[in-house]
Amino acid sequence: MNEVLIVTLLAILMGLVVGAVVLVLAGYNPAEAYKTMFLGIVSRPKYIGWTLVRSTPLILTGLSVAFAFRTGLFNIGAEGQFMVGVLVAGVLGYVIELPAIIHLPLVIIGATVAAGLYGGLAGYFKAKYGVHEVISTIMLNWIALYFSNYMVYRPYLKNPQPEATYDIHETARTTIDWLQPLLGRSVKANWGLAISIIVVIWVSYYLFKTVQGYELRAVGYNKDAAEYAGINVNNCIVKSMFIAGALAGLAGALHVTGVSFHVSKLAVSEGYGFNGIAVALMGNNSPIGVLLCALLFGGLQYGGTKMGTLGVPSEVVSIVIGSIIFLIAISKVFKPILKYINKAKGEVVK
Repeated sequence: MNEVLIVTLLAILMGLVVGAVVLVLAGYNPAEAYKTMFLGIVSRPKYIGWTLVRSTPLILTGLSVAFAFRTGLFNIGAEGQFMVGVLVAGVLGYVIELPAIIHLPLVIIGATVAAGLYGGLAGYFKAKYGVHEVISTIMLNWIALYFSNYMVYRPYLKNPQPEATYDIHETARTTIDWLQPLLGRSVKANWGLAISIIVVIWVSYYLFKTVQGYELRAVGYNKDAAEYAGINVNNCIVKSMFIAGALAGLAGALHVTGVSFHVSKLAVSEGYGFNGIAVALMGNNSPIGVLLCALLFGGLQYGGTKMGTLGVPSEVVSIVIGSIIFLIAISKVFKPILKYINKAKGEVVK
């Protein structure tokens, strides 16, 4: 079995153990709590539907961070790029009126490109002036947040009642009406998951099967060696951040067109981009790993809310997720276990 997979599984198991210890200390039955969480994910079509809806943006923001990681960049800005995608999709979805066959692609492509340019800006600062992408993307996150809040209050966008913009038109939505009776009317069934899976396949192909992907990864492995080999390093940096931003922006666009239908005023960021960092780390920056870990992450987040019926604080789920990520980050602690497993396997073969 792949060593990385073993480490991830051990981290998940140990994270659940840490959560169980916290539950015991708080006076709750961990077996009953975890059973409630698990049933809250898979026991009803409605729960499965909400888990998939919650997981969809995490797939794309996780891909955004993982793509940048693969090319030697740390994209902290997925949160801001997500907000840019949300804002542009919300504006284009409401201001413009067109047939659905034109309107929906325009909204999604517009939001994706806008967020790509926003991410590419950080890449340009790094390539041109040597500004570290962590610093620039953190600042760009705040700019995106406050600019989004500013736009929400423009007279031509602001809904008089809630602190949000008007809802986008029906022609700009990715909802799947025929799935509503199966999953329940409350579930925002949409095409986001299907689009995300297609993007996972594309990213995997682009990174590992194309010349451009090879160049980007070469820059990530060793920038000086790549430059010596004739690769335009600065161009690759800008291109990588543009694609990473576009992936996060697509997550924002699909969230608006399939779930929220408007842009809300935010006191703090929603966390989809920051959670994408965790998903990328859990998935070892692999497109398929990101997909699976986003589903796990979404399941823990949604199923964890069901533990509230037992009086269990929702913070316990955050402790479990945080423990899993922490254990993956310090994966060296599992090396002795892996050595023991490999040694045991060798003795069995003999």
